[in-house]
Amino acid sequence: MRQPPRPKVPMSPVAALRRICFLLERARASHYRVDALRRTLETIRLIPEAELRERARSGTLKQLKGVGDTSAAIITEALRGEVPRYLAAVEGEHGDESAWEGGELHAALVGDLHVHSNWSDGGSPIEEMVLTAVELGQEWLALTDHSPRLTVANGLSRERLEQQLIRVDAINAGVAGSFRLLTGIEADINLDGTLDQDDDLLGRLDVVTASVHSKLRQPSFELTPRMLAAVRNPRTNVLGHCTGRLVTGGRGTRPPSTFDAEQVFRACREHDVAVEINSRPERCDPPDELVELARDLGCLFAIDSDAHAPGQLDLKHLGCRRAEQLGIPAERVVTTWPVQDVLAWTGG
Repeated sequence: MRQPPRPKVPMSPVAALRRICFLLERARASHYRVDALRRTLETIRLIPEAELRERARSGTLKQLKGVGDTSAAIITEALRGEVPRYLAAVEGEHGDESAWEGGELHAALVGDLHVHSNWSDGGSPIEEMVLTAVELGQEWLALTDHSPRLTVANGLSRERLEQQLIRVDAINAGVAGSFRLLTGIEADINLDGTLDQDDDLLGRLDVVTASVHSKLRQPSFELTPRMLAAVRNPRTNVLGHCTGRLVTGGRGTRPPSTFDAEQVFRACREHDVAVEINSRPERCDPPDELVELARDLGCLFAIDSDAHAPGQLDLKHLGCRRAEQLGIPAERVVTTWPVQDVLAWTGG
């Protein structure tokens, strides 16, 4: 993976705002701080530059929805041909690209099997996620918004998922030949081990990432068969953040779930399901010892970002560092595969 280019001076207000949001999201700054700038970005995207210049001259930028003091200053300074002061400060704090290098495995990554948009609990439109993925040098991306049961994350009903499939087709028509957006879902694993979406609709998707989001403290004798049933489901392609642990971050910490990992990972190997190495620093899931177990059992892996914002797509360097340290060979990481090989593997 490469790094997105820094916008050159003079830069458009859109380019300046996109760069600021990318750096803040990658550094996992407060989403309140970023959301306001993203709202400004969506407001000004379709406004002609001449109108922005006139508003900057007349002092009426803040009459636009979502434009406040900070964003008005960014827009005005960019229109003057200057590097906005806010951007310069963020570059100084978060712009060191050497900190985001992930070694040979990171360089080999061409895709991602776990990404969210603002159709569920992500912060940006699908198109912005795709544009950033392209800038990062990815060749494909699976859109895996949440399933209906996870109402707190605005999970997609059948009807909304069908609408999303139409949107994905339109996006792919616009980027044909240079990038592929895969249809997908992060399906919740129900208490009985079934997946939280209609089976016929799951069958229309390119990829299904299955994850446990509820009853994480179930005893092993209940959670193990629940996970085994999900892994054995022919629709499942990836087992997402399998222990559900949280090791840091604003949501606090949470211990890993207890299940028979050897049984579950043997089932993953037998049913060609990839074990996700979730790159989010608050998850760092699975723990090292479980990654080593899955490695020794011969499992496939998916190094995923679990991105909820464009800048978070670059978190995969963290998962790659762990995978390299733990001796995971690149050929067993499905997110290094060309998209046609991925689709042959998933049956998509």
